[in-house]
Amino acid sequence: MASSPTPPVPPPPAWAAVHETHIGAVFLVGDHAYKLKKPVDLGFLDFTSRTARRRVCHREVELNRRLAPDVYLGVADLTGPDGEPCDHFVVMRRMPEERRLSTVVKQGEPLDTQVDRLARLLASFHARADRSAEISAEGSRDAIRARWEASFAQVGPFHGPVLDAAEAAETEHLTREFLAGREALFDRRIADGRIVDGHGDLLADDIFCLDDGPRVLDCLEFDDRLRRLDGLDDVAFLAMDLERLGAASLAARLLDRYAEFSGDPAPAALRHHYLAYRAFVRVKVACLRHRQGDGSSAPLARQYARIALDHLRAARVRLILVGGLPGTGKSTVAAALADRLGAGLLLSDRVRKEVAGLSPETSAADEYRHGLYTPEHTDRTYAELVHRAGALLALGETVVIDASWNADTHRKLATGVAARTHSDLVALRCHVPAATAADRLESRGPSFSDASPEIADRMAADTEPWPESRPVPCDGTPAESLARALAHLS
Repeated sequence: MASSPTPPVPPPPAWAAVHETHIGAVFLVGDHAYKLKKPVDLGFLDFTSRTARRRVCHREVELNRRLAPDVYLGVADLTGPDGEPCDHFVVMRRMPEERRLSTVVKQGEPLDTQVDRLARLLASFHARADRSAEISAEGSRDAIRARWEASFAQVGPFHGPVLDAAEAAETEHLTREFLAGREALFDRRIADGRIVDGHGDLLADDIFCLDDGPRVLDCLEFDDRLRRLDGLDDVAFLAMDLERLGAASLAARLLDRYAEFSGDPAPAALRHHYLAYRAFVRVKVACLRHRQGDGSSAPLARQYARIALDHLRAARVRLILVGGLPGTGKSTVAAALADRLGAGLLLSDRVRKEVAGLSPETSAADEYRHGLYTPEHTDRTYAELVHRAGALLALGETVVIDASWNADTHRKLATGVAARTHSDLVALRCHVPAATAADRLESRGPSFSDASPEIADRMAADTEPWPESRPVPCDGTPAESLARALAHLS
């Protein structure tokens, strides 16, 4: 068997080089790097005075030593012909270019271990990061909304020339809808101590994978408020950047490991929202660079905008009603949907008995509309189902409710809570031939439900029209029924 060709050895790095960004330049000389701030005013930062640049240099060293103390060596003065300081450098230990995370990702190097070490480093960093009431305020729903709106305003002039106007409008709409219904979620994050003085600008270009562990450089130093953020928001920036580099599996691994190491139970919707927010921050930066004359920035802005929109679509919180008569397979479909979507699952048969103070396993079989099945107790059951769903929706959890939904008054309760929490309402109606449903009810094993074929017949006669529901035939396998239900959600 012929041996595989030996990969080419990369050339040694140049002894001296220059890297430029929209706010600074880095001069690489031998084993050191010297970072200079540009005298620019971009609205969200102002480096036009030397005093401001000197202050920011010292602040950069102080802040970055939290994660890379052996890299940030100090601040040096740049003197003019008169011997007086005219500018200032951040002096750093030079990192090996070939070990940039962005570089090794593009080369296809196995990085699971490196990502795990990075997730643990960031979880530890956030665990010991500064917290205060002032810091926590920046993680509120209103503070996050204000940052989104500021970015929308700055990007607005680029709709059309750089960004697709329709996609930009959808991005703004989905963002506002998510935030409008999720104040309780952000309040919970603050109460749980998730808002920290973090890094604020985690990018794969600024992380180096060394043998003795990763080095994370270049935190956001020019505005303390922008560094005060949810730890998940911080890590989402890097996950978004990995996704942009074509490493979606590494991005997901980073978020999963961070959740594990930090003990963070954040809902999937919040992950997606922060991924979208971080992508949109880069949209703004790319648009600003485009205005400065960088010809490559326009396609980059569009790429980031697409990532942001994809995650905002995935972040939509849904209330999914799975209804139908007994024996139609609605409980099977509801459970499978909740499992596939990572959603909360509420069962009317269980809640009905909990409201009455009974164990869900206790039989309460009775005649139609008697015992636990009187209209009054059924109304209390649906009210409790919708109340519980509302609490979960406000916390960013998609919810599936398994119930018959045969009365319009109960459906209106669900419509109301979806509107109040700015959640998407999806109504699915399971159905099978009557004979199939009767056979299932006769042959099924232990269940929370007390329905019999006779009760199912009475319910069918009383069921009110449900024209907005989407039919799900459930006469095939459970996998086929799930696929039909999911088709309505796409």
